Amino acid sequence: MALRHAVLAALLDGELSGYQLTKVFDLGVANFWHAQPQQLYAELTRLEKDGLVTGREVVQDTRPTKRLFTVTDAGLAELDRFTAAAAKPSFIRDDLVVKVQAADHVDTETLIAQLTERTAFAQAKIDLFGELLRGMRGERTEEDFLRHGERIGPYLTCLRGLGFERGNRDWCESVITVLRERQRAHARH
Repeated sequence: MALRHAVLAALLDGELSGYQLTKVFDLGVANFWHAQPQQLYAELTRLEKDGLVTGREVVQDTRPTKRLFTVTDAGLAELDRFTAAAAKPSFIRDDLVVKVQAADHVDTETLIAQLTERTAFAQAKIDLFGELLRGMRGERTEEDFLRHGERIGPYLTCLRGLGFERGNRDWCESVITVLRERQRAHARH
């Protein structure tokens, strides 16, 4: 996947400024595709040059002029081509996993501290995803929203992010438990 496809997907809900795009990215897309704000602005420029988005200027009274971007028909066709291509398998690339791989040879307390920090981060993301999901479905049940909601793509990707962070939290908690038990066992001997 190229950043362009993530940006196009983020713009599907309507016209956004570059600043709004960075906020949408932070709340949703960044959970599966990370990009810095300057990368997003550069990608918007390329997408507009390639005719995949169109931009228009909006003059504001008390603020600088802003540009709003919308996906074009060519952009939708590009997303169609991207969606039709075979998906590549994902893989874990995480420095904390490498540190745990070395758990038998490194300072356990330092590792536990990092796992505890990651657990807290994952829990904060879990809480955020819960809020986002409730906001998207409103008063509807999840089942009703998934059957009849107008746009479910962001909801489904948010569910994936929720599952991912729950997995991260649960794994970290499990590793902390194992490391603590091993510490106690070694202290007894």
